[in-house]
Amino acid sequence: MEICTVTIATVGDVLPLFNAYREFYGQQSDLERAKQFLLERLNKEESVIFLAYINAQPVGFVQLYPTFSSVAMKKAFILNDLFVAEHARKHGVAHALIEQCYSYCVRNDGRYLGLETATDNVRAQKLYEKLGMRIDNGVFHYIKYW
Repeated sequence: MEICTVTIATVGDVLPLFNAYREFYGQQSDLERAKQFLLERLNKEESVIFLAYINAQPVGFVQLYPTFSSVAMKKAFILNDLFVAEHARKHGVAHALIEQCYSYCVRNDGRYLGLETATDNVRAQKLYEKLGMRIDNGVFHYIKYW
């Protein structure tokens, strides 16, 4: 397995996986808008995307968004998107992608890496806990959708 940082030149490699990720969450397929969204994030340096390859084929990706911790006066990161193609699951791809995120956050002096997952996504929860993440019971997260 090889993990690379997605660039403008390699955004086409992650595009089908990103589109499949969105479809998994009930969105309509839209490769053109997905491409524009990813290119905008990369051009504005608003996210970092790591892409896993097995035998030179893209099989999974993770996308980090930067944020900040005012209290710690440091960068922090949100792991917003994680997806592995069905045929590549149970081969350590998600594990390797998350470890890549951890390394990136440490190298960039990040205060923390946060994520959210559905309460019924037990498989993902087990992986996150295996990799040292924990539920932060000390805070409530509020959200308003438009």
